[in-house]
Amino acid sequence: MTDECSPGAKIAPSSDLLGRVRAWIAADPDRVTRDELKELIACNDGLAMAERFDGALKFGTAGLRGALGAGPNRMNRVVVAQASAGLAAYLLTTAASRPRVVVGCDARTNSSVFADDAAAVLAGAGCEVIALPPELPTPVLAFAVRHLEADAGVMVTASHNPAGDNGYKVYLGGESEGAQIVAPIDTDIEERIRDASATPFDQMPRGEFTRLGREIVAAYAVATAAAVGPRWATGAPTPVENEESLRVVYTPLHGVGLTTLHAVLSASGYALPDVVAEQAAPDSGFPTVAYPNPEEAGALDLAFALAGHERADLILANDPDADRLAVAVPEGSSYRMLTGDELGVLLGWWAAQRAAAAGRSGCLATTVVSAPALENIAERFGLQCQRTLSGFKWIGRVPELIYGYEEALGYLVNPETLRDKDGISAALAVLELAHELRGQGSSIGDKVAELAAEFGGVYGISFSVREPSADELRARMNALREHPVTSLAGREIARVDDYRDGLGDLPPTNLLAWHLTDGARVMIRPSGTEPKLKFYVHANTRDEAATISDAVKQLL
Repeated sequence: MTDECSPGAKIAPSSDLLGRVRAWIAADPDRVTRDELKELIACNDGLAMAERFDGALKFGTAGLRGALGAGPNRMNRVVVAQASAGLAAYLLTTAASRPRVVVGCDARTNSSVFADDAAAVLAGAGCEVIALPPELPTPVLAFAVRHLEADAGVMVTASHNPAGDNGYKVYLGGESEGAQIVAPIDTDIEERIRDASATPFDQMPRGEFTRLGREIVAAYAVATAAAVGPRWATGAPTPVENEESLRVVYTPLHGVGLTTLHAVLSASGYALPDVVAEQAAPDSGFPTVAYPNPEEAGALDLAFALAGHERADLILANDPDADRLAVAVPEGSSYRMLTGDELGVLLGWWAAQRAAAAGRSGCLATTVVSAPALENIAERFGLQCQRTLSGFKWIGRVPELIYGYEEALGYLVNPETLRDKDGISAALAVLELAHELRGQGSSIGDKVAELAAEFGGVYGISFSVREPSADELRARMNALREHPVTSLAGREIARVDDYRDGLGDLPPTNLLAWHLTDGARVMIRPSGTEPKLKFYVHANTRDEAATISDAVKQLL
């Protein structure tokens, strides 16, 4: 506890609120969160108490995600235990036999503690529980759900959220094939979580669970190498040929991607790239970045610096739980990070031409806010293409899926082994393609430009505007509907599509699309995991996309 209260006028808590806070302290197993509440009582800070206790974290299709702290509206041991009891109650009524659940975690603050609590509570409720080793990427958990034929999986992670956040992500096996949960499953689980919240933490039954070793990483590495490569299997150079001709820099952004990437590259015959030393080890404080998200400005500065020093041909970056991938290529005297759409279209072409070479049919998939080029690629190679709502909970469920991506740096190149975005396997695919192109006297950057010219609709810019709260986020979306914009950057907005009540075959979602007269498009939606508004701009050229993006920012 600190000796000083935060500045500013305080509003005393009501007797009811104070009673709920004291009751939480009495049942909370975590000294840190108990002390947090004791300090608020000492400071008579009713507003801060209300932030934590007036409401609860919503269990949605992304599971739980929020700031660490005390109370039902924060991520803590009590909330995790309640979520696990609710999930167990759901599984026990839906599984044909004793449900098997796999539990994993990344390296964020309290991730391993939360994972052990989840495993013990799930086991105590009657589930067979298999816990992965701590500090592993989310894709390993998603893989393990299918590999171990589990009924469900729990991953404790907040992905690329700020350092003070954590989360609880749920996957389902069986007919869901290891994909994330979707509605109405989330509301069913949430109802059971509310029921579970009536049982104090120390009265929830606990059980024994099995802890796996690193063999699960080896299994993931072998399966990934078999699905994505190796390049020499199709007559390309053997692993030892021309290996030094491609210089690659990699950063896990203080996350858990490095050792698993190393295992995958070793299984595929590749050496490990040059690693950004300052960001190599897991560190829940993320000390070198403002936000541990490769989409954020400045996140790859250290990688750019190392690449410049090493004269690298390629930069690869995972987010902290390694389910996303960023790629940067040389441009002029520096490097340029490819947009999510540029890389998504590139990998879509890579997957489509591999499928065609193998005589496979199937479907490419992306979201409604991604670039329009994927349909053209699918048509060229005789494949189907399907658009879904945002999120891999939808992409991962597309039938006959060959490849899927979303512009927020999420790519699935190996749907036969897992059904979620996977930044490790995507990195392997990029290396495969980079070596193939090098052998042809080309490069990743050259191929991106070639695909843009051939298929169109590749150039896009996405950005976010953070809001103070979810209420402010809703107010901003409502204002855009009630006071519609009629023109941007000298272009008329010819049509507005509002997905609030559903559109075409898509279910309702909080999304607006502005279609400009020259074929450009702006799409707007609130983030599903953070209080921020997300904008997606697509145009015929990179300059046009930048001009329209600047015009949108001037409106805000």
